[in-house]
Amino acid sequence: MSAPSTNHHRGVGVEVRGLRKSFGKQEVLKGVEFSVSPGEVFVLMGPSGSGKSVLLRHIIGLEPPDAGDILIANKSIQEPGVFDEHHLAMVFQSGALLNSMTVGENVGLYLAEHRLKPPEEINRIVSEKLAAVGLAGVEDKLPAELSGGMKKRAAIARALVSEPALILYDEPTSELDPVSAVVVGEEIARLNQSSGVTSIVVSHDRDLAFGIADRIAVILEGKILAIGSPAEIRRIEEPAIQDFLNAKFSRPKSS
Repeated sequence: MSAPSTNHHRGVGVEVRGLRKSFGKQEVLKGVEFSVSPGEVFVLMGPSGSGKSVLLRHIIGLEPPDAGDILIANKSIQEPGVFDEHHLAMVFQSGALLNSMTVGENVGLYLAEHRLKPPEEINRIVSEKLAAVGLAGVEDKLPAELSGGMKKRAAIARALVSEPALILYDEPTSELDPVSAVVVGEEIARLNQSSGVTSIVVSHDRDLAFGIADRIAVILEGKILAIGSPAEIRRIEEPAIQDFLNAKFSRPKSS
């Protein structure tokens, strides 16, 4: 979909060190470690239940680890003020748009709630960010009037409003038809390339991962099995990785 980004003026590096998390007796993350370079599109790929979304919640500070640490720009997220110094944004799996608000109000919510800009400036920024994701002119529409792919792109526009150094995407192509999924994937890659923002994408969508990633980490059962470029990941002969990458539907034979 896009060549790897070379514009790193805004993005921050992320380092995950020995992250462990259990819920009751179930160990979900088992010593996860990886690093993401500033401006990189880094895709965490794995099947449902592999620990991807739990890991994402740790990176954004919504979930405390049992052990290990996460560093953003070489500072632990447990240190006060890290998230104030380096803005993070999250694009949720559902898009999480508020149905009672217009698209424009959804996108500008962060600025309006924190009274960071006057209304006229918020309107200008909202229009700019919507245009950046190919949604110019939809400010007055309600989320219910948008297609699934348009909702995902509106959620990306909302994330861009805070001028983040890091954007986290949780299954950005889930519930989308193949054409809409390609459009959203191309938007993620294009925005990364134009702004230099660091992007961490959690997905089980193999086409998305190989289409936009600078590097891919394959996570299975709470462990990182491999990290590499798309080409390197394709060449790995680990059976568990090949099973995931090459899984296909097999129609039962009639008796």
